[in-house]
Amino acid sequence: MKIKSLFLPLVAITLLASCVSSKKYQALTDKYGKLNEDLIASQKETKACRDEKTEADRQRAIMDAQREAQIAALKEQMEFLKKNNNQALKQLEDLSVISSSQAESIKKSLENIGAKDAYIQTIQQAAARKDSLNMALVMNLKGAIGDLNDKDVNIKVDKGVVYVDISDKVLFKTGSFDLSDNAKTVLGKVALVLKNQPDIEFMVEGHTDNVALNGNKELQDNWDLSTKRATTIVRLFQKQYGMDPAKMVAAGRSEYQPIADNSSEAGRSQNRRTRIVILPQLDQFFKLLEKR
Repeated sequence: MKIKSLFLPLVAITLLASCVSSKKYQALTDKYGKLNEDLIASQKETKACRDEKTEADRQRAIMDAQREAQIAALKEQMEFLKKNNNQALKQLEDLSVISSSQAESIKKSLENIGAKDAYIQTIQQAAARKDSLNMALVMNLKGAIGDLNDKDVNIKVDKGVVYVDISDKVLFKTGSFDLSDNAKTVLGKVALVLKNQPDIEFMVEGHTDNVALNGNKELQDNWDLSTKRATTIVRLFQKQYGMDPAKMVAAGRSEYQPIADNSSEAGRSQNRRTRIVILPQLDQFFKLLEKR
């Protein structure tokens, strides 16, 4: 009887200890799971940032190469002028007297070389500033649009011009120029970035595949569809976001600038797109040329 009375409390204590250990174990397991989820999310975010930095570095390298090519051409012209002037001076070395008109000509030539060098420096500074502004604009657009599929939204810089390509499946239904709710969300993010750059002018281009429209009374052909899609977007920018209509251009490209083969559905899907082209500010470069 005494043995039973001692045994029962011992069993109870053992069970209680087991219960407490199980609860602690479950809590630790849950905590580990949460930490593991946070780690995976952090790794994904780190990879995305790394990929974005790699793309930015690639774009900057392309722009640097283009700028260096322009600078090299201008320097070559400057070296040509220097060479001609050196030859002229050599020819005059044997002369005991240089006329005032010859001296003035040599002076002007040397001044022109100095002006050419200053012009090269000005062009170089303007190109570097333009590249920096374009890169900042690209990063702002990517940050605003967020994690949309790269196949649906593509932002790039090509020869100093910023392009934003948006797949039509994000914006419109097949054969329609009415914007979807999702389209208004995406375009709204783009509009807010562009609106913060009041000097920017841009063109909205509509592009289609080569499939003819059938039975659509509102649209005559793909020219009509691509143009109305472009005007729908600029109208949204103007009326809903208050953007300056004088800074926008709407254009329809129809099916005549494909980026993929129209013989497959995958190719046609790539060709059905809207492109926003950030127009270069040519007036600034014309002013530079006038100062030359």
